[in-house]
Amino acid sequence: MTEAAFRFSIFLIVFALIGLAEVLWPRRKPSDDKARRWRTNLGLVVVNVLAQRLTLGAIAFAAALYAGDKGWGLFNLVALPLWLEGAITLVILDAAIYLQHVATHKVPLLWRLHRVHHADLDVDVTTGLRFHPIEILLSLLYKATLVLALGADPLVVLIFEALLNAATLFTHGNIALPIRWDSALRWIICTPDMHRRHHSVVRVETDSNYGNVLSLWDRLCGTYFQQPALGQDGVVLGQDDLRDGGQLGLFNLLKLPLTKPMS
Repeated sequence: MTEAAFRFSIFLIVFALIGLAEVLWPRRKPSDDKARRWRTNLGLVVVNVLAQRLTLGAIAFAAALYAGDKGWGLFNLVALPLWLEGAITLVILDAAIYLQHVATHKVPLLWRLHRVHHADLDVDVTTGLRFHPIEILLSLLYKATLVLALGADPLVVLIFEALLNAATLFTHGNIALPIRWDSALRWIICTPDMHRRHHSVVRVETDSNYGNVLSLWDRLCGTYFQQPALGQDGVVLGQDDLRDGGQLGLFNLLKLPLTKPMS
């Protein structure tokens, strides 16, 4: 199985499972037209896939192969068992993605791009796919640079990419996890309830709970927002200045970074 086929297979399986869980155990009732949202969000997926195929492709995986061939990067200079190298790589990359996420909120130009993601008036599995293509391409370059610096093993990079995609779909899922499960899980990983608060219109909440896989980084860096366990229904999602779902179609989202955000 090729790298692309492996990632696509994992994506389809996780997407289907999360989508099914949303139907069986929904956390919140939709506030916007779901069919319209899904058309828009999945339309962005098509644009992003085309953008990647025409430009950078699977650059992180290619960077790992190149680093191994040239002997570049930390793990090509230090001999470690593959399991240990893999564990360290996964933790470092997850921390790096956390920092990248913080940067998309703190750097004005990056926030303009990232607002496409936050403009969704509901949060579900498709929100985890809703990113501006320029943000996707910048993220690919960032990850490839990290992979080169680490000299990460191609297999570990492949596993991380699959894990990151799965975690992104899971944390955006509109799933009603039992409160006990959520309370226990969020000590280790980010949960849907934890991340949904990140999509609140309240800026102090938006600028919190940045984690992707591990919740550790938010706790260590002081960006963890603790909310009441039953406080989800009152959370207003999206952006204050973008409340008309009919104006959040695919074309408008692609040009949204040209619009100055409300302060």
